[in-house]
Amino acid sequence: MTKMIDIGDKKVVRRTATAEGVLLLKESTIGTIVSGSVKKGDVLAASKLAGIQGAKATSTILPLCHQIPLTSIIVEIEPKKDRLLCRCTVTADYKTGVEMEALVGVTTALLNAWDMVKYLEKNKMGQYPETRIVDIRVLRKHKGG
Repeated sequence: MTKMIDIGDKKVVRRTATAEGVLLLKESTIGTIVSGSVKKGDVLAASKLAGIQGAKATSTILPLCHQIPLTSIIVEIEPKKDRLLCRCTVTADYKTGVEMEALVGVTTALLNAWDMVKYLEKNKMGQYPETRIVDIRVLRKHKGG
């Protein structure tokens, strides 16, 4: 049987989770992002907003996740030589953890960045030989205090 877990008897506790992931890109694409020359606009700002929106929509995307009243979402994106490093930290005072929200936030931010720069990443065959999202993981989670 598939079901959402009953958390009714659990106590409300402050919960925080941080997830991270990487979008591998061409060095030239990173240069275009940093210079602010991407056709669709500011990749970093738009992707941070997309990550926030993604974290807030987690229970809609993942059907067995609880609807958690999030109190804070921070999305950070750091351009490196050939990649964007994204971290998402989510906090809530609730009865269950927020690591799924942090993971969805990171994933959504990186997908948004890829969408914004895909025209720069395609090869002559229309493929993405260098572009990939990797190393999505929960860095840490904290419960209480």
